[in-house]
Amino acid sequence: MFADALGRTGALLLDRLAETGRLWSLALIAGRQTLVGPFRGTPVRVGEACRQVIRSGNQSLPLVSLIAALIGGILALQSAYQLRQLGAENLVADLVAISVTRELAPLMTAILVAGRAGSAIAAELGTMKVSEEIDALTVIGVDPISYLVVPRILGLLIAVPCLTLFADLIAVVGGLLVGVLVLDIGIGTYMADTVASLVMEDLWGGVLKAFVFGGIIGLVACQQGLSTRGGAQAVGRSTTTTVVRSIVLIIAADLFVTALLYVRNA
Repeated sequence: MFADALGRTGALLLDRLAETGRLWSLALIAGRQTLVGPFRGTPVRVGEACRQVIRSGNQSLPLVSLIAALIGGILALQSAYQLRQLGAENLVADLVAISVTRELAPLMTAILVAGRAGSAIAAELGTMKVSEEIDALTVIGVDPISYLVVPRILGLLIAVPCLTLFADLIAVVGGLLVGVLVLDIGIGTYMADTVASLVMEDLWGGVLKAFVFGGIIGLVACQQGLSTRGGAQAVGRSTTTTVVRSIVLIIAADLFVTALLYVRNA
């Protein structure tokens, strides 16, 4: 019994290590194609990358807007409840702005993009893989990485930070509405406190996280799509795996980037 459990654990660990290796390999190849490819006759498909930015944004923008507004309002109510006991209700705007820009907006946006755009990319590439369209590209001399993967990763690297900045704004507006309508805080006072509490490091720290998260989503989605084997069920598994692994890696990367920023500011 123990030997069987140990064997299954070892097999699972080896499988995860192999997946990690394939992910890093794809990252290196895509990075080389982006930086070196234009000098070797394989330029980046800028038009396709722009279409991926618009596509990812359109898929995720309504949901990101709704969730950001709700989170801003929830933060305002929760912080007001605690700060009122300390007589520091004037710090509600500060807490909402800092929490959203530093942490909640990039994390929430990345998770939503992974569920919407990441799963769509994995399903699209997985369908192309099982229908042998990617093999056909290779046969006619087209590199699937530069043709399919690079534009999608670049699109997410741009779309996720842009969506994060938009989520920052919407969350602050959501907190403002709650502050004005429920907590009787003046609009001018709330906005002045928000502006005074924020510094550029809060904004660029959140954008840096969003940039990293966008790369993770793109790499995981493309790697899962290209490694799909089988039929329709395999495409479904790749899509589900993309969302789950993206969320896990996003949270792990969030801890790593937050630690780097903390050490830098310490």
